[in-house]
Formats: sequence, structure tokens, C-alpha cells
Amino acid sequence: GGVAQKLPCFGGDKKKPALKGKQPEKKIETKALVKPNPWVESYFKVVEFLTLMFPVWTVVLSFVAMAKPESFSWLTTEPFTVLRVGSMSLDSDLYTMFLGVIMLSMGITLTFDDFARTSKFPLPIGIGYLCQYIVKPILGWALTQAMGLSAPLGTGLVLLSCCPGGQASNVATFIAGGDLPLSVLMTLASTVTAVFMTPLLVKIFAGAAVDVDGVGMMLSVLSVVILPTSFGLLLNQYLPAVTELLKPITPLIGVILTSCLCAAPIAGISDVLKEHGFSLAVPVFVLHILAFGMGYVIPRYGCKLSEGYSRTISIETGMQSAALGYLLARKHFADPLTAVPSAVGVFAMASLGSALAVFWRCLGGGAAA
Repeated sequence: GGVAQKLPCFGGDKKKPALKGKQPEKKIETKALVKPNPWVESYFKVVEFLTLMFPVWTVVLSFVAMAKPESFSWLTTEPFTVLRVGSMSLDSDLYTMFLGVIMLSMGITLTFDDFARTSKFPLPIGIGYLCQYIVKPILGWALTQAMGLSAPLGTGLVLLSCCPGGQASNVATFIAGGDLPLSVLMTLASTVTAVFMTPLLVKIFAGAAVDVDGVGMMLSVLSVVILPTSFGLLLNQYLPAVTELLKPITPLIGVILTSCLCAAPIAGISDVLKEHGFSLAVPVFVLHILAFGMGYVIPRYGCKLSEGYSRTISIETGMQSAALGYLLARKHFADPLTAVPSAVGVFAMASLGSALAVFWRCLGGGAAA
């Protein structure tokens, strides 16, 4: 290219003939540098600071929910009519709507190419799935045996470790600089297959029978994960000017709504937590710390996956749906202590996961590393 053009055979060494007469000098157009607006810079700094306070908001709101449960009585799963057209009506609840807004805000950061890239390399999805449904249940069972937990508490801890991924993991992955398409696909895969995986694993590791509403769970995945994420994806594809205005604040929106969604279940079970919760705090926190750790070490050092993939699998392994575990425990086990591990798990998952996400965000690297 540039070297060849300087060789005589390419005419690069020939002298240009002198032009007669004085030629007018060409004016070089220069664009004035646009000075950044200090107000805009300050705004983005505030948004970044509030986003990095994710663990603080989670802990503070959780303690508020425990001390004053009535403060979160407005955020429930009680259905109400959102839209009515003639004899047809669309019902939902605030909890589901908050989850939908979170996934919509994540969806506007994605493109079709992101999912195509992830689908062409399914190894991270497989490794993550094994971490979720093999490694974590084994950790739950091993802690139950090592700590000599009673039957109801041990069963509850195993049940917690066998639950699918939760939507909070998608927000944490986004903040941590992980691979968001991989996170969404892992949440989808673990949730859809939880219909048979969760009962099977609880039966193997705890010897207990648990029924899971498969149809209800699939409908929840459709309304909470697939539809809002797809809508955000389409917005980003066909209305990029709109999504570019929204992208700077989507992490903060996710942080605020996720913190509220983590605090609301704690408000609903505050009495149980005050009576029994702290007695099981150690095994629950140890379970999540080990899950986050193994979820990173196995793909990063055992399978040599990228930093972004490894962060995503770590978060997906650690942040599984403790709320689902609580609902299953209350529905299928007579002893109320069985629900305590999942109740404590809501707080453990949110506080540890958000702290890890912020740590990785500050560390840099991520999906591109």
C-alpha cells in the first residue's frame, strides 16, 4: 500500500511539474471543538454514582422493609386491570410490571447480532447451566451435611440451591460489564427447564417431593423476560435515536427497581426473618459466596472462557430466584422453617450480587476482555 506507492514504478518518486502563475492557497476548514456541557457532565457523574451505590440501596431498603413492612405494602403481586377494551381486559401487578420495565431497559442495549453471536457459541450457556443445576445444588447439599442443619432448614437450603436464574441477575450482569445476551439466554434456559429440574434435584439431594407449575412458570417467562426484552431489542434496532437517549439512565432504572423488588418479599416475611432468619444467615451467605466463586473459577480457569462470559456465569450461578424458592417452600412443606433459607436468600443474593457487580464495573474489562 503506502510503501509501494513511493516506488518509481508506481510514480511515487516523480517530481510534479511546476505550475505557471501563483496558485491561490487552499483554505483548510477547521471545525471548532465543542466544549462539553458542564451540566450534562455533572448529570452523568451523578447517575454513575447512584448506580455504583447499588449494594447500599439494596441493603438499606431491605432493612427498611424488615423494620417497617408496611412501607412496601404497595409493591405486591395482587393483580389489577391495566387496560380494558370492551369485554376484554389486560390484568397485571406492580411486581410483574417492575420486572418488565427492568427487562425492557436491558433490551434497548441489545441487538440481533448480540444474540446471533451468543447462539453460535453455545459452550458458555452449557457451562453456565451445569454451574446452576449441578454445582450449586451440590454446594447446598454439602453445606447442609457439613453444618448439621435440621431437616426443614437443610431441605430449604437445598431447595434454594436448585432454583432457576432470576431477573435481578440480568441487571447485575449489565452493571458488571458481563455478556447481557448470554445472561438473558441463561435465565431463559434455566427457568423453562426448572419445570422438571427443580423437583428432580430436590428429590435427589433432599429426598422431598416438590410440584412446580410448569405452565404458569412458562407464562411468567414469556411476560416478564421474552416480551419486554424483545420489545426493547426492536426499539434499539428501528428507533436508535430514541434508545440512545435512554441508554445512559437504564442502569440506574434497573438498580432502583431491582432494589425495591428485593425489599418487597422481605417486607412480606419480616416476622419469620426476625424470629429465625439470622440463625441461618451463615450457611445461606456461604452458599452464595461459594456459588459466585465457583461460577467464575470454573469457566475462567477451568474452561478458559473470556472475562465477560465468566462474570456472567458467576452472577447467574449466584443470583438465582430465591423468591421462587420461598413460594415453593410455603406451598409444599408444612414446616415454616423450610421457607427461611429462601427468605434470607433474597437478601443474600441481592446484597452480594450487587456488590460484586459494582466491584467488576469499577475494575473494568468485561464483555470485551
